[in-house]
Amino acid sequence: MNELCEFDREWRERYALVCGCDEAGRGPLAGDVYAAAVVFDEGTVIEGINDSKKLSEKKRELLFDEIKQKAKAWAIATASVEEIEQINILNCAMLAMKRAVEKLGLTPDICLIDGNKTPEGLPCEAQFVIKGDARSQSIAAASVLAKVARDRYMTGMAEKYPQYGFEKHKGYGTKVHYQALDEFGPCEIHRPCFLKKYYDKKNK
Repeated sequence: MNELCEFDREWRERYALVCGCDEAGRGPLAGDVYAAAVVFDEGTVIEGINDSKKLSEKKRELLFDEIKQKAKAWAIATASVEEIEQINILNCAMLAMKRAVEKLGLTPDICLIDGNKTPEGLPCEAQFVIKGDARSQSIAAASVLAKVARDRYMTGMAEKYPQYGFEKHKGYGTKVHYQALDEFGPCEIHRPCFLKKYYDKKNK
């Protein structure tokens, strides 16, 4: 059994249903923030899984289908650009994770949350796990589901707003993205609170 499975197995000694939870898309200048929650049965092994940022896009896509097939339960949820504006990105990441857990169709005994904070109002106990997506199989699986789902969403947005190159940078603040913002201005899915610093600096 690999180290990531072993980490989850140790939690299962105390909690029957262990859920891993992670988010994707806190940093980009555009688009919704995504989160996923995953529960595996004891003994389920996903070979080659890791923090989604350390995997190639092709590998993530393959794992996306395998995770959905092998998980006891899984769910993906979002928080919108409008919500990011209202309650900030950190709170929206927490909200998306809470929504994902609530969509599972079962109530876990504990949620292992990637990072250093846990969402409020979860229907179960919660424990944050720093660098959890490199330590826990269930968190790593949630990381992959959230990342792939968000990348697909941004690729879809690229068809609606082709001038920004969303299919390449997925909304992150690359040089190409900033050049497109300078030329075309922001669109409906840009996060005004994320662009404020950039425009303030430009207008000085």
